[in-house]
Amino acid sequence: MNDQPKPGPPRQETDPKAGVAEAVAGLDDLDDLPLSEHVERFDAVHTELTVALSSIDKV
Repeated sequence: MNDQPKPGPPRQETDPKAGVAEAVAGLDDLDDLPLSEHVERFDAVHTELTVALSSIDKV
C-alpha cells in the first residue's frame, strides 16, 4: 500500500507555483497505484492547475 498522502483539495496559497508542484508530485507514484485511483490523482492535478491559471496575474 502507498504511504504517501493523497492530494487534497486545492489550497489558496500565496505562491500558486508551489501548489502546482505539489499536485504534480502526486503523480510520481502513479505506476504503483491501482488504476481505479488514477482518476482521483489526475483530477487533483487538474484542479490545482485550474486554480493556478485563474490567478496567473499573481504568478
